[in-house]
Amino acid sequence: MIPPKDELTICFAHPAYNLQAFFERRETGIASFQVRTGDALAARISEADVVVVSGLWREAFLENARRLQFIQSVAAGTDMFDRDSLSARGIRLASARGVNSRAVSDHAMGLILALVRKLPEARDNQSRHVWRGMGKDLSEREDDLGDKTLLVVGLGAIGNRIAKLAKAFDMRVIGVRRDVSGGKGDADSVHALGELDALLPQADFVVLACPLTEATANIINERTLAAMKETAFLVNVARGGCVHEQALAAALKDGRIAGAAVDVAVDEPLAGISPLWDLPNLFITPHTGGETHRYEDNVLDILQENLKRLWAGEETLYNQVV
Repeated sequence: MIPPKDELTICFAHPAYNLQAFFERRETGIASFQVRTGDALAARISEADVVVVSGLWREAFLENARRLQFIQSVAAGTDMFDRDSLSARGIRLASARGVNSRAVSDHAMGLILALVRKLPEARDNQSRHVWRGMGKDLSEREDDLGDKTLLVVGLGAIGNRIAKLAKAFDMRVIGVRRDVSGGKGDADSVHALGELDALLPQADFVVLACPLTEATANIINERTLAAMKETAFLVNVARGGCVHEQALAAALKDGRIAGAAVDVAVDEPLAGISPLWDLPNLFITPHTGGETHRYEDNVLDILQENLKRLWAGEETLYNQVV
């Protein structure tokens, strides 16, 4: 049973977000502390009843987490947590799904626009003081989005909002989701994940907005890249593990797809020796798709709702995972 409010201690663990400062502004009277590194979390986890964390988490921390009752993930993804280990210890887990759905979907649309309007190339030209002339070669010219087909893999909160934004640009939207009974939302049609290969040849843009699971690991690979049009673009705002990076690099280098934009990598930060850095038809952002001025408050809203449910003895948490 989670301790009462006056006996509870929360550990906020994140290298950048100021979660404790935002929490203190709420004047809850709940004790808390902040750590910025994995080593600091390992050293102090024995003091915490609740940990608010994502990327700093390691399963080895459980050995010293004597008081831990609940983990609130700072992120929508929870693949860094071993659910069986948590369940065996009676530790509850909830995700932050939806906490940045607006930000990520805005970012995805921004990447699509950057690719089609050649904004990275314009910035590169600016840094070189080059005023590019009008494009005679159609393959080198900017384009518009109207009547283009967007294939969204993962039609959850983020994917559905991407579909909604794309419709405002007069795009045709095909949605792919694990459970088609969830509906098509703002997409024109919805299909099962097993239909992806057959749908890829229709797409001018393929956007990944899905969780990383066994079914979606390396879902973009040599085979699926070969199914895409040579004029198509890939955008990944999901997880790095959803894309086979070597296969993507080869496809971009050989011109088998027109280009790509990725906000995530298999290993982050992306290693300086990665061939992805030097591909002229690849646009990289450093996992900033979910960044927003409201991130801390959005996470804390979920945390406080779940604390309320735990104190009330409710079995179901908001965004419950374990």
